[in-house]
Amino acid sequence: MNPYARFLENRDPAEVIAGTARQLQKLIETLGKERSEQAPAPGKWNAREIVCHLADCEIAFAFRLRQGLAEDHHVMQPFDQEKWARTYRNYDVQAALGVFRALRDWNLALIGSLTPQTLAKPVTHPERGEHTLGVIVETMAGHDINHIRQLEAIAGRSQAA
Repeated sequence: MNPYARFLENRDPAEVIAGTARQLQKLIETLGKERSEQAPAPGKWNAREIVCHLADCEIAFAFRLRQGLAEDHHVMQPFDQEKWARTYRNYDVQAALGVFRALRDWNLALIGSLTPQTLAKPVTHPERGEHTLGVIVETMAGHDINHIRQLEAIAGRSQAA
């Protein structure tokens, strides 16, 4: 079960993930440093924290893809995003974007080299069950869309203020 599949709406996951870094850069430029620090609501991540989260997730996706390729029936390690987020106050949004972009480019190179047969290789997520390497790529894309929409909403609210 992929909770992010609904965000794809028949879009090609590879195209989505290939364009995310550019979209993030534009949104952060639109917001600027000051507005990137403003949370949309109490207890919600601000734009900088969302970009930090995306950088962290790219680390996790990179590891999951590579372990899934290296091992038969790899069981992924979930992580608690709120615990990882405790360090986000230490990170600059541009540094987070740089990390995301570098890792995403690295992951895109790997994903682009995978055959349909390889993308069908089974992996297991302890909370979501058995799926494939291709579902990891779909998850990356849906996750990107979800957070891009959050950033667009923040930018929209910021411009209206």
